[in-house]
Amino acid sequence: MSGGIAEEEPGQIAELAQRLRARQALGRSDGLNRLFDYLAERAAEGARPKEFEVAAAVFGRTSAFDGSQDASVRVAVHRLRRKLDDFYAGPGRDEPIRLTIPKGEYRMVAEPRPEVEIAAAPAVAARPWRTYAIAAIALIALLNLAAWAAFWTTHGTERALARAENAAPWRQLLHAEPPTLLVLGDYYIFGEIDEPAGVDRLIRQYSINSAADLDDWLMDNPKAMGRYRDLDLYYLPVGAAFALRSVVPVISHGLSHGQTLHVIMASDLTPEMLKRNNIIYLGYLSGLGVLRDPVFAGSRFSVGETYDELQDNVSHRRFVSQGGGPSQGDVNRRDYGYVAAFKGPSGNRIVIIAGARDTGLQEAADAMANPDALKALAKSAGGGSDFEALYEAEGIGRSSLGGKLIVAAPRSAVDPWTSQRNLSFPQG
Repeated sequence: MSGGIAEEEPGQIAELAQRLRARQALGRSDGLNRLFDYLAERAAEGARPKEFEVAAAVFGRTSAFDGSQDASVRVAVHRLRRKLDDFYAGPGRDEPIRLTIPKGEYRMVAEPRPEVEIAAAPAVAARPWRTYAIAAIALIALLNLAAWAAFWTTHGTERALARAENAAPWRQLLHAEPPTLLVLGDYYIFGEIDEPAGVDRLIRQYSINSAADLDDWLMDNPKAMGRYRDLDLYYLPVGAAFALRSVVPVISHGLSHGQTLHVIMASDLTPEMLKRNNIIYLGYLSGLGVLRDPVFAGSRFSVGETYDELQDNVSHRRFVSQGGGPSQGDVNRRDYGYVAAFKGPSGNRIVIIAGARDTGLQEAADAMANPDALKALAKSAGGGSDFEALYEAEGIGRSSLGGKLIVAAPRSAVDPWTSQRNLSFPQG
């Protein structure tokens, strides 16, 4: 079948293409879906489109299109081929017949699932080097966490750790059955290569938060193909390290014997993980990822024009961090830390420790590790298990010089997992 289009194949391709569209296998990219639809339609007609035909039909190129100077079609077809491979390596791995695009061609064909896969049926991980990188990051993080835990167990106050562990929200989370997942708010960076201008730099774009997002954006902006590249780079805020130092001793002290603390990046957190684990998030408010909607759906707060601004929808007060502005030397700056605890989609527990910037994040983490601060928080929030609070912190640079609790209250009775409000968020 791979040597040519069989007589029965056109109808089969149309049926397979319809099933892939129904499963939204290609994501949200209009460009990628347009290319898929065009190649599927031409294959169903028994046609073999040329490169310039794809350029004109999908990307609006004129008759002046020159494939030797414009690689957009080749790059786009490569991305589509990779999307199909990823789908059949994951959700569609049990499909007996697959849609593929032979290398070096612009036609779509239907092929049977390789016999080797049928016999072995391995769990295929796309881009294994990415998996190894994540494993390395997690291992380093766990080693650092273990070192801090050992330090505090040896040098810290055992009684203080026990008091913090038995206070809300740790009592409900650490003594629950699901495994605990520590989620660190990270940010995706990609590369810009402009050879004529001699430019080679890293880009952080708030609307592009993963390699998949970059692929989708490039499909919708084909003229940028070849200029922007996935480098598999992510970064963590400096404040996350200080937050880990504060809360990990409490978490480690409270975990049941034999339990393991797993660490992942927020960019790798999936809805399925939210159901199967207790979640502890550490990071900026802007890095919440898939947690963002449920956090603010049940909150009295909403995000302002940027994540440096929170609006209290009960008191109508605005809280604007000064941490995101230009450096002013040793001048004190005000920042805000946010904490929340609430029930997950399957009865599991979720704890959020976040900041607009580093100082606020550190203040929130310090408060969540301090038994006296936890006691004051529980009293101010009404003593319930689902609550939220806002801390104000003063600091110089990234160092917190102290802070105070300014708002504490129970969370809304609205179920954030089933009836989310009409939410909107800024890009950065």
